Amino acid sequence: MRSFYHFILTYRGKKKPTDQSRLADFVFYDSSFPKHSTDYDEISNYLEWNSPFTNALQVFDELWDVYLIKEK
Repeated sequence: MRSFYHFILTYRGKKKPTDQSRLADFVFYDSSFPKHSTDYDEISNYLEWNSPFTNALQVFDELWDVYLIKEK
């Protein structure tokens, strides 16, 4: 299973930014993001302390569900 970081990078670089692409761009540029993690709690806790925008945790939860489906 690839890390969540590698999964979310597929959402980067949209011409019209979405919440998903904003979160992807944030984790790409954040050198402290747990890039090798596949652990929900580790990433969720990190984003709780370093949330880049108001609904980032909600977006993360939605993307996490997609991640689990695609990475099975």
